[in-house]
Amino acid sequence: MALATGAHAQCGDTNAGFDAWKTDFAKDAQRAGVKQRGLDALAQARYANGTIAADRNQKSFRYTLSKFMQIRGADTIVAQGRKRKARNPDFYAALERQYGVPAGVIIAIHGMETAFGGFMGDSAVVSAIVTLTFDCRRSEFFEPHAIGALKLVDQGAITGATKGAKHGELGHTQFLPGNALKFGVDANGDGRVDFYNQTDALASTANFLRQKGWKPGKGYQEGQPNFAVIKQWNAATVYQQAIAIMGARIDG
Repeated sequence: MALATGAHAQCGDTNAGFDAWKTDFAKDAQRAGVKQRGLDALAQARYANGTIAADRNQKSFRYTLSKFMQIRGADTIVAQGRKRKARNPDFYAALERQYGVPAGVIIAIHGMETAFGGFMGDSAVVSAIVTLTFDCRRSEFFEPHAIGALKLVDQGAITGATKGAKHGELGHTQFLPGNALKFGVDANGDGRVDFYNQTDALASTANFLRQKGWKPGKGYQEGQPNFAVIKQWNAATVYQQAIAIMGARIDG
């Protein structure tokens, strides 16, 4: 066992000590403003072995761009993306008017992340993100997302049983919980931010990019102003390149 960042409980490289760590982390969560529902979800969180296995076997960083795009089905995403844009042009045009982000970028992200909502994950979001915060590798990175997930539970946006990706990403475009809390938009006006609702999720994605510095009307290919903003979405270079390339093809 090694000490985590700050004056927190001990992190771990296995599930040993997870329950004791959760008890201590609950104090940090409470100080950060997490209420009872969130604390209950934390108490019920389980160590996510599948999440740890996925975190230690990330292949995207090792692929060439052409291999990555082949594996991710770029041609299919572009073809389906063009159809989606053609079916609902007013929606995407409204997003671009409000946030400045072209339809192609939003659609490419949607297709890449969940095949347009076809598969949004099978891992419990709270358990996954809490496990990654407990794990010693990147505790500091994941801690605000764990707090975010618990606050989303407090707000009723998710529950302890809500499913997402292996790293706790949730909804149509796989927001990390801290980002979901910060950039979420109730675009359909029903009084709640629901990342499993396409309208809310895509508006939230556009809002994230705009808040991260997207410059309306500027380019987003490598070397252009908005490519730096795409980098904020995913850390893998091939992923960033793929979004830019597919976005241009969808909009072209």
